[in-house]
Amino acid sequence: MTAEGFTFNEEAGGIQSWTLDANGLNVLLCPQGEVPVATFMITYNVGSRDEGSGETGATHFLEHMMFKGTEKYSKKSGTTVFNVLQARGARVNATTWNDRTNYYELLPSEHLGLAIDLEADRMRGLSLDPEEVASEKSVILNEFDRGENQPFRKLYHALYTAAFDVHPYRHPTIGWRQDIEQVTPEGLRSFYDRYYWPPNATVSVIGGFDQDAVLKDIHEAFGGIERGPVIQRPEVDDPRQLGERRTIVRMAGGTPALILAHKSPRALDSDWTALQMASMVLAVGRTSRLQRLLVNTGIATSVSASADAFRDPGLFSVFVSLAAEDKIDEAEKTLVDALIDLAENGVEQEELDRAVAKLRAQTLFARDGSFSMASQLNESIAAGDWRLYVDFLDRAAQVTPSDVERVMTDLIDINTRTVATYLPS
Repeated sequence: MTAEGFTFNEEAGGIQSWTLDANGLNVLLCPQGEVPVATFMITYNVGSRDEGSGETGATHFLEHMMFKGTEKYSKKSGTTVFNVLQARGARVNATTWNDRTNYYELLPSEHLGLAIDLEADRMRGLSLDPEEVASEKSVILNEFDRGENQPFRKLYHALYTAAFDVHPYRHPTIGWRQDIEQVTPEGLRSFYDRYYWPPNATVSVIGGFDQDAVLKDIHEAFGGIERGPVIQRPEVDDPRQLGERRTIVRMAGGTPALILAHKSPRALDSDWTALQMASMVLAVGRTSRLQRLLVNTGIATSVSASADAFRDPGLFSVFVSLAAEDKIDEAEKTLVDALIDLAENGVEQEELDRAVAKLRAQTLFARDGSFSMASQLNESIAAGDWRLYVDFLDRAAQVTPSDVERVMTDLIDINTRTVATYLPS
């Protein structure tokens, strides 16, 4: 497979991987026949994980500013991102998370060239007008304040701040208020110039499109951009946790809640998949263990469990929304006992097979449509390898009962446990 100006790398799961020779831009293509709609997404490998002391929230702030304009697409000329694309029936937005920032357009395939041109233009042409920065600061501070009034969001912030000593995962993605207040155009420019370069980005195109035409458009739009500097990415290993940690959030509103978490491996570690299957056994579906132990008995109103799919080690956590405050101690003991039981007595193959079937149904449903597929692919890119998207279900099906028992045994050391409790005042 060849295309002028590109190196073809591989194809897996119907997705082709290419590299733009001029500057190292990563390109993923997934043609889906004659469907007249496509999703164009660009994922930058920069998130709150990459923010240094005093610049928390910079990734999120920059995401907002990427919609404020370049010389070519701007409010002054009436050609903002939203004006240009929404007039053509596009759905346009962006999101920021720990390990990535993504920008996307879901639009009629005939307008893909416009989306490609726009994203290439703002990769290096962002204006960062001081008046726009000041105006957007007020918007983001209002967003921050709204989040401060959300009990469970505050509880999760408290959990990660307690669980991590120095790793940037301890900071909320939106940043801390004092850092948002101190943002300057110069500081945002510095952050932008560190990370917004072709080798640090992956373009994904999914849906109905002419492959040759799309590659040509990408070459023409992005090919003239410099490769940029070698990115000096901060690598931070959190110190080994030496004891159980506890944190309590008290505020008005909401219902009592509890999160019990342990340190877990990064998403590309083989043990992460086994932990993901353990979370399914514990908390997904009416027959799951914690549903029977906590919800069916009236101790809790809902329960969920997950293993963070992060580039660096994260948390395996179980969240419980409680029926009453006096149920907290009972809920925590039930959680701890359930984790110990899974480690000591394991799981039956039949129970694991049911969990795999549920995971398969959930995953395939979440990948229905070009935009949903792009969103899922985006998270695998963020974790460090787009092929995780292709291999995920096969990896899950290969997990054995002994794998679950082993990873749970390693996980439940009390010295890696963090407990976050929410108490309505």
